[in-house]
Amino acid sequence: MLCVSIGRTRHKMMIAEIQEAARRGARFLELRLDFLAKAPDLQRLLAYKPCPLVATVRRQEDGGRWTRNEQERQTLLRLCIASGHFDWVDLETDIADKIPRFGKVKRIVSYHNPREFPKDLEAILQRMNQQDADVLKIAVRAEHPADNVRLLSLPAKSRKPLIPICLGDLGIPSRILAGKFGAPFTYCAFNKERGLAPGILSMEEMIKVYGYERIGKDTQVFAVVGDPIEHSISPVVHNAAFQALGLDCVYIPIRVPKDQLANTLQAFDQIPILGYSVTLPHKETAARLAKEKDELTQLAGSTNTLVRLPDGGFRAVNTDAPAALEALQDKLKSLPGGLQLQDLHILVLGAGGVARALVFALVRAGAHVVVANRTLARAEKLAQDSGCRFVDWNGRYQTKFDVLINCTSVGMFPQVDETPMHHSALQPGQIVFDLVYNPETTLLLREARQRGCHVITGVEMFVRQAALQFRLFTGKQPPLELMDKAARRALSPIRLTEEEDLPEVGTS
Repeated sequence: MLCVSIGRTRHKMMIAEIQEAARRGARFLELRLDFLAKAPDLQRLLAYKPCPLVATVRRQEDGGRWTRNEQERQTLLRLCIASGHFDWVDLETDIADKIPRFGKVKRIVSYHNPREFPKDLEAILQRMNQQDADVLKIAVRAEHPADNVRLLSLPAKSRKPLIPICLGDLGIPSRILAGKFGAPFTYCAFNKERGLAPGILSMEEMIKVYGYERIGKDTQVFAVVGDPIEHSISPVVHNAAFQALGLDCVYIPIRVPKDQLANTLQAFDQIPILGYSVTLPHKETAARLAKEKDELTQLAGSTNTLVRLPDGGFRAVNTDAPAALEALQDKLKSLPGGLQLQDLHILVLGAGGVARALVFALVRAGAHVVVANRTLARAEKLAQDSGCRFVDWNGRYQTKFDVLINCTSVGMFPQVDETPMHHSALQPGQIVFDLVYNPETTLLLREARQRGCHVITGVEMFVRQAALQFRLFTGKQPPLELMDKAARRALSPIRLTEEEDLPEVGTS
């Protein structure tokens, strides 16, 4: 079950969100009364009660916004319990013994630490189990991706139902997988932009993207690892495909800082994660860590896919290069002249993991490849390893090419006003391929179109590589058209403003 959190400074907007959340299907709401700028008017606030409600008044040291004194806060909590409006109340573990049970109101006894991940979590849980609670909640800041796994192990050790939450963007896996590990419910935000809790996901994301209500103890888990990971559309695309085929699977994002991949993979073996999509900055590290490697991964020393082996460890498969090659070949087929890869002079910008794999694939296909990179040594090494040519970064403007492929992150959101190649270097009839997919139409591609070039977007490659991963993960034919639609919808959402999204209710 999902508990949808609502926190607004004005009664009018909190009432509006209660009504709209219910209209969208919310069956359990938490009202963050600490957000209200004025003293809560419970009669006005709860004149319309669409479903069971939790009363929460969070202190600032626990990550809340309560600004008045502690005595007033506890008085408000008692009032909420006695009012008859609320079905649940959230009481911090240090005050729960001071506020007795009353009537039929159920009690969430919670521990919040937004500053750190405590070393004595088991001792904290043991003390909380002695208190008068219907449900326990532990919410602590994740300091490492592996903290998710440790926290998710606690419900099995608790005598009372426990909600485990790792706070922050490192803690998103704990929110999505809470139900799989026995949590009675977890929290999401009606509007996560309100800053209700670090790393909290929206109701729409939890329901539509992750299908939280369908996740159970037998659900198979897949993931994307990278840093940053916030703007990845891989969860949208893979989960849409899982749901379309009726598979009991979920695909989650895990932010993994540089140099923490090995420890993270080892920790998440306990989940277990059956397959990973790998993005920056881990593609070369993932290749080194793999127990088995496909030929392209061995040649390039880079991979974007890890698939769990039956006897432990992972097999690395590179789907980046085959997907990019397929997108390029499809473009060639659509153009007059019958050009083949071996006829083309291709300038590749970048020498990172994706570039390495793609350059090896292009050279093997017979293309004439030149690599340009800001760090000359990396371009030189790639050229030596693959058998192509290289130039320094400025040399890209002196290099003649039929195809330009951008393998750098220049132009990626949020730096959408940047381009790796000045438009003056682009000529009509050339093919310009930008592997950046967010945004789909980068500045490079926009200027290329204006100059009469043929363009290939990063989405065309992204969907193809995701489809190849899907087949590796599930052994099933990927729903390619659906995955393409999901990717484009995720990159071009219709976003309503707050005023358009919510009806006006009452007066301020």
